[in-house]
Amino acid sequence: MNKVIDHSGQETAAIALAASLKRHGVDTLFGQSLPSALHLVAPEFGMRQVNYRTENAGGVMADGYARVSNKIGVVTAQNGPAATLLVPPLAEAMKASVPLLAIVQEVDRDSKDRNAFQEFDHFSLFASCAKSIKRIDIADRVEDYVDMAVVAATTGRPGPVVLLCPADLLRETRTSVNRRISEMGHFPLDRVCADPDRVQEAARLIAEAKAPLVIAGGGVHLSQATEAIARLQEIASLPIGTTNMGKGAVDETNPLSLGVLANALSKGAPAHHMRPLLDEADLILLVGTRTNQNGTDSWKLYPPKARFIHIDIDGTEVGRNYEALRLVGDAKLTVAALTRALESMDLALRGQSRSPVTERIVAAKQKGRDDATHMRSPDSPLRPERVMAEIDTRLTQDTIVTADASYSSLWVSGFLTARAASQRFITPRGLAGLGWGLPLALGAKAAAPGSKVICVVGDGGFGHCWQELETARRMGLHVVVILLNNGILGFQKHAELVKFGAHTNAIDFAPVDHVAIARATGCEGRRVETVEELSAALDAALLHDGTTLLDVVTQADAHPPITAFENKLEIEH
Repeated sequence: MNKVIDHSGQETAAIALAASLKRHGVDTLFGQSLPSALHLVAPEFGMRQVNYRTENAGGVMADGYARVSNKIGVVTAQNGPAATLLVPPLAEAMKASVPLLAIVQEVDRDSKDRNAFQEFDHFSLFASCAKSIKRIDIADRVEDYVDMAVVAATTGRPGPVVLLCPADLLRETRTSVNRRISEMGHFPLDRVCADPDRVQEAARLIAEAKAPLVIAGGGVHLSQATEAIARLQEIASLPIGTTNMGKGAVDETNPLSLGVLANALSKGAPAHHMRPLLDEADLILLVGTRTNQNGTDSWKLYPPKARFIHIDIDGTEVGRNYEALRLVGDAKLTVAALTRALESMDLALRGQSRSPVTERIVAAKQKGRDDATHMRSPDSPLRPERVMAEIDTRLTQDTIVTADASYSSLWVSGFLTARAASQRFITPRGLAGLGWGLPLALGAKAAAPGSKVICVVGDGGFGHCWQELETARRMGLHVVVILLNNGILGFQKHAELVKFGAHTNAIDFAPVDHVAIARATGCEGRRVETVEELSAALDAALLHDGTTLLDVVTQADAHPPITAFENKLEIEH
Protein backbone atom coordinates (compact mmCIF):
# COMPACT_ATOMS: atom_id res chain seq x y z
CA MET A 1 0.00 0.00 0.00
CA ASN A 2 2.90 2.34 0.78
CA LYS A 3 6.53 2.37 1.78
CA VAL A 4 5.82 2.68 5.48
CA ILE A 5 3.95 -0.58 5.92
CA ASP A 6 6.33 -2.68 3.77
CA HIS A 7 9.24 -2.89 6.18
CA SER A 8 10.52 -6.49 6.28
CA GLY A 9 7.29 -7.71 7.84
CA GLN A 10 7.41 -5.13 10.61
CA GLU A 11 5.09 -2.22 11.29
CA THR A 12 4.18 0.10 14.14
CA ALA A 13 0.91 -0.10 16.00
CA ALA A 14 0.13 3.36 14.59
CA ILE A 15 0.34 1.93 11.07
CA ALA A 16 -1.98 -0.91 12.07
CA LEU A 17 -4.38 1.64 13.53
CA ALA A 18 -4.36 3.77 10.38
CA ALA A 19 -4.82 0.72 8.16
CA SER A 20 -7.79 -0.42 10.26
CA LEU A 21 -9.45 2.98 10.08
CA LYS A 22 -8.95 3.07 6.32
CA ARG A 23 -10.50 -0.39 6.01
CA HIS A 24 -13.62 0.94 7.70
CA GLY A 25 -13.95 3.69 5.13
CA VAL A 26 -12.44 6.51 7.20
CA ASP A 27 -11.04 9.21 4.94
CA THR A 28 -11.04 12.18 7.33
CA LEU A 29 -9.58 12.63 10.80
CA PHE A 30 -10.60 15.68 12.79
CA GLY A 31 -7.59 16.30 14.97
CA GLN A 32 -4.65 18.44 15.96
CA SER A 33 -1.19 16.92 16.46
CA LEU A 34 -1.88 14.11 18.90
CA PRO A 35 -1.70 11.18 18.71
CA SER A 36 1.25 12.26 16.55
CA ALA A 37 2.21 8.69 15.65
CA LEU A 38 -1.20 8.20 14.02
CA HIS A 39 -1.35 11.55 12.23
CA LEU A 40 2.14 11.12 10.80
CA VAL A 41 1.19 7.90 9.01
CA ALA A 42 -2.47 8.68 8.19
CA PRO A 43 -1.65 10.52 4.91
CA GLU A 44 0.03 7.34 3.65
CA PHE A 45 -3.43 5.77 3.77
CA GLY A 46 -5.19 8.60 1.98
CA MET A 47 -6.69 10.11 5.10
CA ARG A 48 -6.78 13.87 5.38
CA GLN A 49 -6.51 15.71 8.66
CA VAL A 50 -8.90 18.56 9.42
CA ASN A 51 -7.10 20.58 12.05
CA TYR A 52 -9.61 22.14 14.42
CA ARG A 53 -8.68 24.92 16.82
CA THR A 54 -10.41 23.42 19.88
CA GLU A 55 -11.33 19.84 20.68
CA ASN A 56 -14.97 20.58 21.46
CA ALA A 57 -15.36 22.10 17.99
CA GLY A 58 -13.47 19.18 16.45
CA GLY A 59 -15.87 16.71 17.99
CA VAL A 60 -18.82 18.64 16.58
CA MET A 61 -17.18 18.72 13.15
CA ALA A 62 -16.93 14.94 13.27
CA ASP A 63 -20.62 14.88 14.20
CA GLY A 64 -21.62 17.01 11.20
CA TYR A 65 -19.45 14.87 8.96
CA ALA A 66 -21.12 11.67 10.17
CA ARG A 67 -24.66 13.00 9.76
CA VAL A 68 -24.06 14.00 6.15
CA SER A 69 -21.85 11.09 5.03
CA ASN A 70 -23.57 8.27 6.96
CA LYS A 71 -20.08 7.13 7.93
CA ILE A 72 -18.51 7.10 11.35
CA GLY A 73 -16.92 10.43 12.27
CA VAL A 74 -13.44 10.24 13.79
CA VAL A 75 -11.97 12.84 16.14
CA THR A 76 -8.61 12.62 17.91
CA ALA A 77 -7.26 14.31 21.00
CA GLN A 78 -4.43 14.12 23.48
CA ASN A 79 -4.89 12.97 27.03
CA GLY A 80 -5.99 15.20 29.88
CA PRO A 81 -7.36 18.68 29.15
CA ALA A 82 -7.91 18.04 25.45
CA ALA A 83 -9.84 14.87 26.21
CA THR A 84 -12.10 16.70 28.67
CA LEU A 85 -13.18 19.05 25.87
CA LEU A 86 -14.57 16.09 23.93
CA VAL A 87 -17.26 15.46 26.54
CA PRO A 88 -19.79 18.00 25.17
CA PRO A 89 -19.72 16.81 21.53
CA LEU A 90 -19.77 13.17 22.58
CA ALA A 91 -22.75 13.90 24.83
CA GLU A 92 -24.58 15.49 21.89
CA ALA A 93 -23.79 12.50 19.72
CA MET A 94 -24.96 10.14 22.45
CA LYS A 95 -28.34 11.84 22.73
CA ALA A 96 -28.71 12.38 18.98
CA SER A 97 -27.57 8.84 18.06
CA VAL A 98 -24.60 9.86 15.90
CA PRO A 99 -21.70 7.38 15.55
CA LEU A 100 -18.37 8.95 16.46
CA LEU A 101 -15.02 7.41 17.26
CA ALA A 102 -12.84 9.44 19.62
CA ILE A 103 -9.21 8.29 19.54
CA VAL A 104 -7.63 9.63 22.70
CA GLN A 105 -3.93 9.40 23.46
CA GLU A 106 -2.99 7.99 26.87
CA VAL A 107 0.24 8.36 28.83
CA ASP A 108 2.92 5.70 28.26
CA ARG A 109 1.99 2.36 29.76
CA ASP A 110 4.88 2.30 32.24
CA SER A 111 3.78 5.74 33.51
CA LYS A 112 0.21 4.69 34.25
CA ASP A 113 -1.05 5.53 37.77
CA ARG A 114 2.10 7.51 38.63
CA ASN A 115 0.72 11.02 38.16
CA ALA A 116 2.26 11.38 34.74
CA PHE A 117 1.87 14.72 32.98
CA GLN A 118 -1.80 15.25 32.07
CA GLU A 119 -2.75 11.73 33.12
CA PHE A 120 -6.49 11.43 33.77
CA ASP A 121 -9.11 8.74 34.35
CA HIS A 122 -10.62 8.75 30.88
CA PHE A 123 -12.87 5.78 31.63
CA SER A 124 -14.69 7.77 34.28
CA LEU A 125 -14.57 10.92 32.15
CA PHE A 126 -16.44 9.36 29.22
CA ALA A 127 -18.64 6.92 31.13
CA SER A 128 -21.84 8.95 30.66
CA CYS A 129 -21.33 9.96 27.05
CA ALA A 130 -20.02 6.92 25.19
CA LYS A 131 -21.47 3.55 24.22
CA SER A 132 -18.10 1.91 24.67
CA ILE A 133 -14.69 2.81 26.09
CA LYS A 134 -11.76 0.53 25.31
CA ARG A 135 -8.02 0.83 25.89
CA ILE A 136 -5.48 -0.84 23.59
CA ASP A 137 -2.55 -2.19 25.59
CA ILE A 138 -1.26 -4.89 23.22
CA ALA A 139 0.02 -3.94 19.77
CA ASP A 140 -1.03 -7.24 18.22
CA ARG A 141 -4.68 -6.51 19.11
CA VAL A 142 -5.08 -3.13 17.42
CA GLU A 143 -7.40 -4.56 14.76
CA ASP A 144 -9.55 -6.28 17.40
CA TYR A 145 -10.10 -3.11 19.33
CA VAL A 146 -10.74 -0.93 16.30
CA ASP A 147 -13.35 -3.40 15.08
CA MET A 148 -15.02 -3.56 18.48
CA ALA A 149 -15.16 0.23 18.68
CA VAL A 150 -16.50 0.73 15.16
CA VAL A 151 -19.15 -1.97 15.56
CA ALA A 152 -20.29 -0.52 18.88
CA ALA A 153 -20.68 2.89 17.24
CA THR A 154 -22.55 1.78 14.12
CA THR A 155 -24.73 -1.14 15.18
CA GLY A 156 -28.10 -0.88 16.91
CA ARG A 157 -28.75 2.66 18.03
CA PRO A 158 -25.67 4.53 16.73
CA GLY A 159 -23.57 6.54 19.14
CA PRO A 160 -20.08 7.66 20.18
CA VAL A 161 -17.29 5.37 21.32
CA VAL A 162 -13.83 6.03 22.74
CA LEU A 163 -10.59 4.22 21.96
CA LEU A 164 -7.72 4.96 24.36
CA CYS A 165 -4.24 4.57 22.89
CA PRO A 166 -1.08 4.79 25.06
CA ALA A 167 1.53 6.90 23.29
CA ASP A 168 4.25 4.25 23.57
CA LEU A 169 1.94 1.55 22.20
CA LEU A 170 1.50 3.48 18.95
CA ARG A 171 5.28 3.60 18.51
CA GLU A 172 5.74 -0.07 19.26
CA THR A 173 6.86 -2.28 16.39
CA ARG A 174 5.08 -5.56 15.76
CA THR A 175 5.06 -8.28 13.13
CA SER A 176 2.72 -7.49 10.25
CA VAL A 177 -0.46 -9.56 10.32
CA ASN A 178 -2.88 -10.63 7.63
CA ARG A 179 -5.15 -7.74 6.85
CA ARG A 180 -8.83 -8.04 7.62
CA ILE A 181 -11.34 -7.10 4.94
CA SER A 182 -14.56 -6.30 6.84
CA GLU A 183 -15.73 -2.69 6.41
CA MET A 184 -18.06 -1.59 9.20
CA GLY A 185 -17.68 2.18 9.32
CA HIS A 186 -21.03 2.96 7.71
CA PHE A 187 -24.37 3.06 9.47
CA PRO A 188 -26.77 1.51 10.07
CA LEU A 189 -24.35 -1.41 10.12
CA ASP A 190 -26.98 -4.06 10.83
CA ARG A 191 -30.56 -3.67 9.66
CA VAL A 192 -33.28 -5.65 11.39
CA CYS A 193 -36.99 -5.49 10.67
CA ALA A 194 -39.74 -5.38 13.26
CA ASP A 195 -41.89 -8.43 14.10
CA PRO A 196 -43.89 -9.30 10.94
CA ASP A 197 -47.09 -9.98 12.92
CA ARG A 198 -46.88 -6.55 14.52
CA VAL A 199 -46.19 -4.97 11.13
CA GLN A 200 -49.42 -6.55 9.85
CA GLU A 201 -51.31 -5.27 12.87
CA ALA A 202 -49.91 -1.77 12.33
CA ALA A 203 -50.95 -1.86 8.67
CA ARG A 204 -54.46 -2.88 9.64
CA LEU A 205 -54.71 -0.03 12.15
CA ILE A 206 -53.56 2.49 9.53
CA ALA A 207 -55.93 1.16 6.87
CA GLU A 208 -58.89 1.38 9.24
CA ALA A 209 -58.03 4.72 10.89
CA LYS A 210 -60.15 7.74 10.07
CA ALA A 211 -57.44 10.33 10.61
CA PRO A 212 -53.96 8.77 10.78
CA LEU A 213 -50.83 10.91 10.82
CA VAL A 214 -47.09 10.25 10.76
CA ILE A 215 -44.35 11.99 12.75
CA ALA A 216 -40.87 11.42 11.30
CA GLY A 217 -37.90 11.99 13.58
CA GLY A 218 -34.15 12.19 13.18
CA GLY A 219 -33.90 8.41 13.06
CA VAL A 220 -35.34 8.56 9.55
CA HIS A 221 -32.17 10.35 8.40
CA LEU A 222 -29.91 8.03 10.39
CA SER A 223 -31.55 5.02 8.77
CA GLN A 224 -31.59 6.61 5.29
CA ALA A 225 -35.31 5.86 5.28
CA THR A 226 -36.47 8.98 3.45
CA GLU A 227 -37.38 7.15 0.23
CA ALA A 228 -39.26 4.53 2.21
CA ILE A 229 -41.18 7.24 4.07
CA ALA A 230 -42.02 8.99 0.80
CA ARG A 231 -43.41 5.76 -0.65
CA LEU A 232 -45.47 5.12 2.50
CA GLN A 233 -46.83 8.65 2.25
CA GLU A 234 -47.88 8.10 -1.37
CA ILE A 235 -49.28 4.58 -1.07
CA ALA A 236 -51.34 5.22 2.06
CA SER A 237 -52.13 8.92 1.46
CA LEU A 238 -50.69 9.75 4.87
CA PRO A 239 -50.05 13.30 6.10
CA ILE A 240 -46.55 13.50 7.54
CA GLY A 241 -45.03 16.01 9.92
CA THR A 242 -41.53 15.93 11.36
CA THR A 243 -39.74 16.72 14.56
CA ASN A 244 -37.04 19.38 14.59
CA MET A 245 -34.35 16.75 13.98
CA GLY A 246 -36.49 15.02 11.40
CA LYS A 247 -36.75 18.11 9.20
CA GLY A 248 -35.96 17.13 5.63
CA ALA A 249 -37.16 13.56 6.13
CA VAL A 250 -40.00 14.42 3.72
CA ASP A 251 -40.41 16.88 0.89
CA GLU A 252 -42.21 19.81 2.52
CA THR A 253 -43.59 20.97 -0.83
CA ASN A 254 -45.61 17.73 -1.03
CA PRO A 255 -49.33 18.48 -0.46
CA LEU A 256 -49.39 15.73 2.19
CA SER A 257 -46.49 17.21 4.17
CA LEU A 258 -47.24 19.23 7.28
CA GLY A 259 -43.82 20.70 8.09
CA VAL A 260 -42.18 20.64 11.51
CA LEU A 261 -44.63 19.88 14.31
CA ALA A 262 -42.80 20.50 17.56
CA ASN A 263 -42.43 23.21 20.19
CA ALA A 264 -42.74 26.33 18.00
CA LEU A 265 -46.28 26.26 16.61
CA SER A 266 -47.85 29.36 18.12
CA LYS A 267 -49.18 32.29 16.10
CA GLY A 268 -46.72 33.41 13.44
CA ALA A 269 -45.41 29.92 12.71
CA PRO A 270 -45.93 28.85 9.08
CA ALA A 271 -47.14 25.47 10.40
CA HIS A 272 -49.43 27.03 13.02
CA HIS A 273 -52.62 26.03 11.22
CA MET A 274 -51.58 22.38 11.02
CA ARG A 275 -52.53 21.97 14.66
CA PRO A 276 -56.16 20.94 13.96
CA LEU A 277 -55.00 18.02 11.83
CA LEU A 278 -52.80 16.89 14.67
CA ASP A 279 -55.50 17.43 17.27
CA GLU A 280 -57.96 15.33 15.26
CA ALA A 281 -55.59 12.43 14.64
CA ASP A 282 -56.91 9.10 15.90
CA LEU A 283 -53.73 7.20 15.05
CA ILE A 284 -50.15 8.51 15.11
CA LEU A 285 -47.24 6.60 13.61
CA LEU A 286 -43.97 7.67 15.23
CA VAL A 287 -40.86 6.85 13.19
CA GLY A 288 -37.34 7.27 14.53
CA THR A 289 -38.15 9.69 17.33
CA ARG A 290 -37.37 9.48 21.04
CA THR A 291 -40.44 11.65 21.83
CA ASN A 292 -38.31 14.16 23.70
CA GLN A 293 -39.51 17.35 25.35
CA ASN A 294 -38.94 19.81 22.51
CA GLY A 295 -40.18 17.43 19.84
CA THR A 296 -43.49 16.93 21.63
CA ASP A 297 -43.86 20.44 23.10
CA SER A 298 -43.34 19.15 26.64
CA TRP A 299 -45.42 16.04 25.84
CA LYS A 300 -48.55 18.15 25.22
CA LEU A 301 -48.54 18.15 21.43
CA TYR A 302 -50.19 14.84 20.58
CA PRO A 303 -53.91 14.22 21.29
CA PRO A 304 -54.38 12.11 24.44
CA LYS A 305 -57.02 9.86 22.84
CA ALA A 306 -54.93 8.92 19.82
CA ARG A 307 -53.50 5.44 19.41
CA PHE A 308 -49.78 5.17 18.71
CA ILE A 309 -47.53 2.96 16.62
CA HIS A 310 -43.83 3.48 17.28
CA ILE A 311 -40.95 2.42 15.00
CA ASP A 312 -37.45 2.73 16.42
CA ILE A 313 -34.22 0.75 16.46
CA ASP A 314 -33.94 1.25 20.22
CA GLY A 315 -36.57 -0.77 22.04
CA THR A 316 -36.09 1.28 25.20
CA GLU A 317 -37.36 4.37 23.38
CA VAL A 318 -40.44 2.67 21.93
CA GLY A 319 -43.39 3.52 24.16
CA ARG A 320 -41.22 5.52 26.57
CA ASN A 321 -43.62 8.46 26.67
CA TYR A 322 -46.56 7.21 24.59
CA GLU A 323 -47.86 3.67 24.99
CA ALA A 324 -47.67 2.20 21.51
CA LEU A 325 -47.76 -0.83 19.26
CA ARG A 326 -44.07 -1.74 19.34
CA LEU A 327 -42.25 -2.01 16.02
CA VAL A 328 -38.65 -2.36 17.13
CA GLY A 329 -36.39 -2.33 14.11
CA ASP A 330 -34.56 -0.31 11.50
CA ALA A 331 -36.75 2.49 10.16
CA LYS A 332 -35.97 1.86 6.48
CA LEU A 333 -36.72 -1.86 6.56
CA THR A 334 -39.71 -1.58 8.87
CA VAL A 335 -41.37 1.26 6.96
CA ALA A 336 -40.84 -0.66 3.72
CA ALA A 337 -42.40 -3.78 5.28
CA LEU A 338 -45.30 -1.70 6.58
CA THR A 339 -45.86 -0.25 3.10
CA ARG A 340 -45.90 -3.73 1.53
CA ALA A 341 -48.41 -4.86 4.13
CA LEU A 342 -50.62 -1.87 3.36
CA GLU A 343 -50.47 -2.55 -0.37
CA SER A 344 -52.13 -5.92 0.23
CA MET A 345 -55.01 -4.32 2.13
CA ASP A 346 -58.13 -2.40 1.21
CA LEU A 347 -57.00 1.24 1.22
CA ALA A 348 -60.31 2.68 0.06
CA LEU A 349 -60.71 4.71 3.24
CA ARG A 350 -57.25 6.14 2.84
CA GLY A 351 -57.85 6.96 -0.82
CA GLN A 352 -61.15 8.67 -0.08
CA SER A 353 -59.54 10.92 2.50
CA ARG A 354 -56.67 12.04 0.26
CA SER A 355 -58.33 14.96 -1.53
CA PRO A 356 -60.04 16.42 1.58
CA VAL A 357 -56.84 16.10 3.61
CA THR A 358 -54.58 17.62 0.96
CA GLU A 359 -57.02 20.49 0.49
CA ARG A 360 -56.89 21.21 4.22
CA ILE A 361 -53.09 21.02 4.24
CA VAL A 362 -52.69 23.31 1.25
CA ALA A 363 -55.12 25.81 2.79
CA ALA A 364 -53.33 25.62 6.14
CA LYS A 365 -49.97 26.26 4.47
CA GLN A 366 -51.32 29.28 2.67
CA LYS A 367 -52.93 30.66 5.82
CA GLY A 368 -49.70 30.07 7.72
CA ARG A 369 -47.76 32.03 5.09
CA ASP A 370 -50.36 34.80 5.13
CA ASP A 371 -50.21 35.07 8.93
CA ALA A 372 -46.42 34.99 9.09
CA THR A 373 -46.23 38.69 8.31
CA HIS A 374 -42.75 39.08 9.76
CA MET A 375 -41.42 37.04 6.84
CA ARG A 376 -42.33 40.02 4.64
CA SER A 377 -41.30 42.75 7.06
CA PRO A 378 -39.21 45.60 5.57
CA ASP A 379 -38.18 46.78 9.04
CA SER A 380 -34.66 47.60 10.09
CA PRO A 381 -33.25 46.13 12.31
CA LEU A 382 -34.32 43.04 10.42
CA ARG A 383 -36.76 40.43 11.63
CA PRO A 384 -35.15 36.96 11.71
CA GLU A 385 -38.20 35.65 9.87
CA ARG A 386 -37.40 37.97 6.95
CA VAL A 387 -33.82 36.77 6.96
CA MET A 388 -35.07 33.17 6.74
CA ALA A 389 -37.41 34.12 3.90
CA GLU A 390 -34.49 35.54 1.93
CA ILE A 391 -32.41 32.42 2.57
CA ASP A 392 -35.33 30.18 1.64
CA THR A 393 -35.63 31.63 -1.85
CA ARG A 394 -32.01 30.67 -2.48
CA LEU A 395 -32.13 27.08 -1.24
CA THR A 396 -31.85 24.17 -3.63
CA GLN A 397 -32.43 20.48 -2.96
CA ASP A 398 -28.70 20.05 -2.45
CA THR A 399 -28.17 22.94 -0.02
CA ILE A 400 -27.19 21.86 3.48
CA VAL A 401 -28.21 24.12 6.35
CA THR A 402 -26.78 23.91 9.85
CA ALA A 403 -27.72 25.94 12.88
CA ASP A 404 -26.61 26.65 16.37
CA ALA A 405 -28.73 25.62 19.34
CA SER A 406 -31.50 27.75 20.82
CA TYR A 407 -33.33 30.22 18.56
CA SER A 408 -31.19 29.56 15.48
CA SER A 409 -32.40 25.95 15.32
CA LEU A 410 -36.02 27.03 15.53
CA TRP A 411 -35.70 29.72 12.87
CA VAL A 412 -34.23 27.12 10.53
CA SER A 413 -36.65 24.30 11.29
CA GLY A 414 -39.76 26.46 11.21
CA PHE A 415 -39.08 28.99 8.47
CA LEU A 416 -37.03 27.21 5.79
CA THR A 417 -38.44 24.70 3.32
CA ALA A 418 -37.17 21.19 2.66
CA ARG A 419 -37.44 20.87 -1.10
CA ALA A 420 -36.71 17.16 -1.27
CA ALA A 421 -36.82 14.13 0.97
CA SER A 422 -33.36 13.69 2.51
CA GLN A 423 -32.37 17.38 2.33
CA ARG A 424 -30.31 18.04 5.41
CA PHE A 425 -31.03 20.66 8.07
CA ILE A 426 -28.59 19.82 10.86
CA THR A 427 -29.30 21.20 14.30
CA PRO A 428 -27.85 20.18 17.67
CA ARG A 429 -31.02 18.94 19.32
CA GLY A 430 -29.49 16.06 21.27
CA LEU A 431 -27.95 18.07 24.09
CA ALA A 432 -28.37 21.43 22.34
CA GLY A 433 -25.18 23.24 23.27
CA LEU A 434 -24.28 26.70 22.06
CA GLY A 435 -21.40 27.20 19.67
CA TRP A 436 -21.99 24.10 17.56
CA GLY A 437 -23.53 25.59 14.40
CA LEU A 438 -20.27 26.58 12.70
CA PRO A 439 -18.41 23.33 13.51
CA LEU A 440 -21.40 21.33 12.25
CA ALA A 441 -21.19 23.30 9.02
CA LEU A 442 -17.48 22.59 8.61
CA GLY A 443 -18.01 18.88 9.21
CA ALA A 444 -20.89 18.83 6.72
CA LYS A 445 -18.74 20.60 4.14
CA ALA A 446 -15.94 18.08 4.66
CA ALA A 447 -18.44 15.30 3.94
CA ALA A 448 -20.08 17.01 0.96
CA PRO A 449 -17.54 19.41 -0.60
CA GLY A 450 -19.72 19.91 -3.67
CA SER A 451 -22.73 21.19 -1.71
CA LYS A 452 -23.43 24.72 -0.59
CA VAL A 453 -23.48 24.87 3.21
CA ILE A 454 -25.27 27.69 5.01
CA CYS A 455 -24.84 28.10 8.75
CA VAL A 456 -27.27 30.12 10.90
CA VAL A 457 -25.98 31.26 14.30
CA GLY A 458 -26.75 33.83 16.94
CA ASP A 459 -24.15 36.21 18.30
CA GLY A 460 -24.27 34.43 21.66
CA GLY A 461 -23.51 30.99 20.24
CA PHE A 462 -21.02 32.31 17.72
CA GLY A 463 -18.91 33.73 20.54
CA HIS A 464 -18.13 30.14 21.57
CA CYS A 465 -16.50 29.17 18.31
CA TRP A 466 -15.47 32.11 16.13
CA GLN A 467 -11.87 30.88 16.14
CA GLU A 468 -13.01 28.10 13.79
CA LEU A 469 -13.38 30.65 10.99
CA GLU A 470 -9.62 30.30 10.69
CA THR A 471 -10.10 26.54 10.38
CA ALA A 472 -12.60 27.09 7.57
CA ARG A 473 -10.14 29.23 5.64
CA ARG A 474 -7.06 27.09 6.28
CA MET A 475 -8.78 23.79 5.47
CA GLY A 476 -10.68 25.14 2.46
CA LEU A 477 -14.07 24.36 4.02
CA HIS A 478 -16.02 27.21 2.47
CA VAL A 479 -19.37 27.96 4.10
CA VAL A 480 -21.75 30.91 4.41
CA VAL A 481 -22.32 32.01 8.00
CA ILE A 482 -25.48 34.02 8.72
CA LEU A 483 -24.99 35.64 12.11
CA LEU A 484 -28.24 36.91 13.63
CA ASN A 485 -26.88 39.75 15.75
CA ASN A 486 -29.38 40.98 18.34
CA GLY A 487 -26.84 41.85 21.04
CA ILE A 488 -28.38 39.53 23.65
CA LEU A 489 -28.82 35.94 24.69
CA GLY A 490 -32.34 35.90 23.29
CA PHE A 491 -33.74 32.65 24.60
CA GLN A 492 -32.24 33.23 28.02
CA LYS A 493 -33.82 36.67 28.26
CA HIS A 494 -37.25 35.61 27.09
CA ALA A 495 -37.37 32.40 29.11
CA GLU A 496 -36.46 34.35 32.26
CA LEU A 497 -39.16 36.90 31.52
CA VAL A 498 -41.74 34.15 31.08
CA LYS A 499 -40.70 32.28 34.23
CA PHE A 500 -39.75 35.13 36.55
CA GLY A 501 -41.00 38.39 35.06
CA ALA A 502 -37.42 39.70 35.03
CA HIS A 503 -34.09 38.79 33.52
CA THR A 504 -30.50 38.72 34.71
CA ASN A 505 -27.89 41.16 33.44
CA ALA A 506 -25.95 38.28 31.87
CA ILE A 507 -28.09 38.43 28.74
CA ASP A 508 -26.59 41.67 27.38
CA PHE A 509 -23.44 41.82 25.24
CA ALA A 510 -21.12 44.71 24.46
CA PRO A 511 -20.98 45.50 20.73
CA VAL A 512 -18.68 43.18 18.78
CA ASP A 513 -17.28 43.83 15.31
CA HIS A 514 -17.89 40.38 13.83
CA VAL A 515 -16.92 41.60 10.38
CA ALA A 516 -13.46 42.52 11.69
CA ILE A 517 -13.14 39.05 13.24
CA ALA A 518 -14.02 37.39 9.95
CA ARG A 519 -11.57 39.53 8.00
CA ALA A 520 -8.86 39.01 10.59
CA THR A 521 -9.06 35.25 9.95
CA GLY A 522 -8.85 35.75 6.19
CA CYS A 523 -12.56 35.27 5.52
CA GLU A 524 -14.99 37.68 3.93
CA GLY A 525 -17.16 39.72 6.28
CA ARG A 526 -20.05 42.08 5.68
CA ARG A 527 -22.43 43.92 7.98
CA VAL A 528 -26.09 43.85 6.92
CA GLU A 529 -28.76 46.19 8.23
CA THR A 530 -31.47 46.35 5.53
CA VAL A 531 -33.39 43.92 3.34
CA GLU A 532 -31.69 45.34 0.24
CA GLU A 533 -28.26 44.81 1.75
CA LEU A 534 -29.22 41.30 2.81
CA SER A 535 -30.36 40.27 -0.66
CA ALA A 536 -27.18 41.48 -2.33
CA ALA A 537 -24.95 40.05 0.40
CA LEU A 538 -26.54 36.60 0.21
CA ASP A 539 -26.11 36.43 -3.54
CA ALA A 540 -22.47 37.47 -3.27
CA ALA A 541 -21.75 35.06 -0.42
CA LEU A 542 -23.21 32.08 -2.27
CA LEU A 543 -21.08 32.87 -5.31
CA HIS A 544 -17.89 33.52 -3.35
CA ASP A 545 -15.22 30.82 -3.43
CA GLY A 546 -14.41 31.15 0.25
CA THR A 547 -16.04 31.51 3.64
CA THR A 548 -18.25 34.55 4.16
CA LEU A 549 -19.75 35.84 7.38
CA LEU A 550 -22.80 38.12 7.18
CA ASP A 551 -23.28 40.05 10.41
CA VAL A 552 -27.04 40.65 10.17
CA VAL A 553 -28.42 43.15 12.68
CA THR A 554 -31.75 41.82 13.96
CA GLN A 555 -34.42 42.99 16.34
CA ALA A 556 -33.49 42.26 19.93
CA ASP A 557 -36.90 41.11 21.07
CA ALA A 558 -37.80 38.95 18.08
CA HIS A 559 -38.32 35.34 19.10
CA PRO A 560 -39.54 32.17 17.39
CA PRO A 561 -43.19 31.21 17.90
CA ILE A 562 -42.43 28.98 20.87
CA THR A 563 -45.71 27.65 22.22
CA ALA A 564 -44.64 28.08 25.83
CA PHE A 565 -44.09 31.80 25.22
CA GLU A 566 -47.50 32.49 23.67
CA ASN A 567 -49.34 35.33 25.43
CA LYS A 568 -46.73 35.34 28.20
CA LEU A 569 -44.24 37.93 26.92
CA GLU A 570 -45.09 41.58 27.22
CA ILE A 571 -42.70 42.45 24.41
CA GLU A 572 -43.95 42.57 20.83
CA HIS A 573 -43.71 39.21 19.04
